[in-house]
Amino acid sequence: MLSDAELIRLIKGGESDRVEFTTSTNDLDKFRVAMCAFANDLPNHKKPGVLFIGLDDHGNCANLRIDDTLLQKLGGLRADGNILPFPIMSVDKKYLRNCEVAIIQVEPSENPPVRVKGCCWIRSGPRRAQATAEEERHLVEKRRWGNLPYDMHGVTGATLKDDLDMQKFQSEYLPNAVSTDVLRENQRNSEDQLKALRLVARDGTPTVTAILMLGTDPIRWFPGAYIQFVRYDGNNVTDPIIDQDEVHGTISDQLRQADVLLKRNISTALEIQGSRHIENPDYPYLALREILHNAVIHRNYENSHTPVRITWLSDHVEIASPGSVYGAVTKQNFAKSNVTSYRNPTIAEAMKNQGFMERFGRGIPIVRQMLAENGNPAPEFCVEDNFVFATIHRWQS
Repeated sequence: MLSDAELIRLIKGGESDRVEFTTSTNDLDKFRVAMCAFANDLPNHKKPGVLFIGLDDHGNCANLRIDDTLLQKLGGLRADGNILPFPIMSVDKKYLRNCEVAIIQVEPSENPPVRVKGCCWIRSGPRRAQATAEEERHLVEKRRWGNLPYDMHGVTGATLKDDLDMQKFQSEYLPNAVSTDVLRENQRNSEDQLKALRLVARDGTPTVTAILMLGTDPIRWFPGAYIQFVRYDGNNVTDPIIDQDEVHGTISDQLRQADVLLKRNISTALEIQGSRHIENPDYPYLALREILHNAVIHRNYENSHTPVRITWLSDHVEIASPGSVYGAVTKQNFAKSNVTSYRNPTIAEAMKNQGFMERFGRGIPIVRQMLAENGNPAPEFCVEDNFVFATIHRWQS
């Protein structure tokens, strides 16, 4: 966070492409748009932008009450899935010039353009507006390519023409990733659209995410990018196999097919209580689905040819994801805190856009809640050097 002296200097300078004042405390969309514009940093200041909540348009104190509830609400904006890719931001309460204000400080993104609900916002001076096609192209050119994660790297040898399903991009991916208003006024060609959505690398090749989400043959480039399912008639892998499958295709196709597999293998007991009939599934479908989606999002695509594995035994299901913890997540804090780091942020963004997740950082708490409500034991997680294992135990009557 900037020092108090630096913040006061920004207030004295008035609203600009790095500063915005507001007296609202509940207009979350307004806050998101401001954060998006600061993260895009169209003028290329390479300095953080600041939203001051509690100051009027002239920088005068509005005498608002800044409480912990508001600060928690502001802090949650980063991970609610409406701003993509995730902004780097900090939230704090300050007393500046005898005025209580909430501060949202947003760092310039290394991976623009940043969007709110599919719209790209920029600031130029005090003006805030949706980016034009030319402004979006300028933002793409600002990317700091050397710092980008693996899922944004180009796939050497792949081409947009031969290796991407452009019909799938236009009919399925694009309408979910970009707002209808922007598409209605769209003057961008397909390559510009792909670039703006972080699906084309600097050398013009499709990215890892593009191949995995839109590729005509993803497994050609990533031999381990599939889901393996095996169900055994017992509690040991030496017992007879009663169901097995391998799920291939794009990540979207895999998850849709895997949903069918999960539903097909869940059994439901009927309990009669007087005139009431209560259905008790041995596993809550949505809990298994959430863990599987996390396994696919967070897995290592860079140097592992091993698939995500679902092993279904008589009294538990095990889901194994290739790769270990990443970033701020450690073996010690895994599944025990709110710390979240994404090995594949662009894949996570694509999954959010395509409706496979609602918001970020809530997967494991939701799974715990659903299992408890269904009467299942708590999930177990085992983090090893090359795998993360999740074990979900069967509901017992």
